[in-house]
Amino acid sequence: MIRSGFAESRHRGSVLVLGADGEPLLSAGQVARPMFPRSVNKPLQAVAMLRAGLDLDGKLLALAAASHSGEDFHVAGVREILAGAGLAESALRCPPALPMDEQSKREVLRHGGGPDRVHMNCSGKHAAMLACCVAAGWPVDSYLDPGHPLQAAIRRTLEELAGEQVQAVGVDGCAAPLFALSLTGVARALRVLVTAPAASPERRVADAMRAYPDWTSGSRRPERALMAAVPGLLVKSGAEGVEGLALADGRAAAFKIEDGAARARPAVMVALLRWLGVAGDPGTVAALDRIGHVPVLGGEQEVGAIRATLPR
Repeated sequence: MIRSGFAESRHRGSVLVLGADGEPLLSAGQVARPMFPRSVNKPLQAVAMLRAGLDLDGKLLALAAASHSGEDFHVAGVREILAGAGLAESALRCPPALPMDEQSKREVLRHGGGPDRVHMNCSGKHAAMLACCVAAGWPVDSYLDPGHPLQAAIRRTLEELAGEQVQAVGVDGCAAPLFALSLTGVARALRVLVTAPAASPERRVADAMRAYPDWTSGSRRPERALMAAVPGLLVKSGAEGVEGLALADGRAAAFKIEDGAARARPAVMVALLRWLGVAGDPGTVAALDRIGHVPVLGGEQEVGAIRATLPR
């Protein structure tokens, strides 16, 4: 991070880039060591749920793989998934939260609302997990138990897509089981999603996320802007500085910022896309310039920015 021409802070991380053939093009840091991908696992979890009988598509499938902003259409979608399964909001076991989106948060508070489960950014995934349990005939109340059939199916799918064994199991911020993968495994898995045959569970998730990026993130999020700027791009971000991407031709990447700084993610993501050569036409160049510029403020004035430097 540069402030007034001075390097004030440094965020270091690990990164892996795979070519269209699945072979590494760029590797730096701890790319084989297990880490918690956090919400970058969500598209893979959604694949597992489709395989287990979840009946969602389009916008609602994108929401099932989302870290959504809590905007009105997100909340309506979560309620639609639950209603389709014959369940009420009380079935959700994610923690109460206010919307991530500042404008939506202000609206909730202005109308006397407060934190609730349906506004929590993982409620789309939780609603889909519940709907999957109903479709498969599995118990609903214990859907977050790591030994539940749903979670066992998710673990098997993650291991298959990533091409490696889960080395650790934790609890995510939303209370769901969290399966550790390496950056290599994450990049492999996202590559599988975009290269899978049309109408397969893997491709259905990738296509839904790319068609409806506002449902996967939010109207004012960098992830949405990136997918709108780069045709065929699949992006998923996670907490603690994790992010993954895949392009339509099978190139894929994943990175983790060591200190978990989310503010570094947009700059690194744009730097990777430029390294991959996707910034061709003027419109894409301008969009990447805008998304990748993370300003540093001094008072109300911009006095610097976060800059990303990739290994050579």
